[in-house]
Amino acid sequence: MIVLLSGLLFNLNVKSSLTNKLKIMKKNMGSTDKIIRVLFAFIVAVLFFTNTISGVLVLVLGALAIIMVLTSFISFCPLYLPFGISTRKKE
Repeated sequence: MIVLLSGLLFNLNVKSSLTNKLKIMKKNMGSTDKIIRVLFAFIVAVLFFTNTISGVLVLVLGALAIIMVLTSFISFCPLYLPFGISTRKKE
């Protein structure tokens, strides 16, 4: 019985923690911002596959491209948060 109750309490704490994190991650990217980020990632991919860029530049730009695509999919940029920036239209 104690194990069941502690498991239930743990489950409730995990859910409330997840809810708090989701409140922090409000969408702060507009559609233009997302399009620019995906376009940047596409250009980096094209430059890579045409052997225009190589070496360390590929690693740096590839990492940036992956981050930009991921942030555009979730519509949240963590770097905008401390500065209070939002490119999303007001509702």
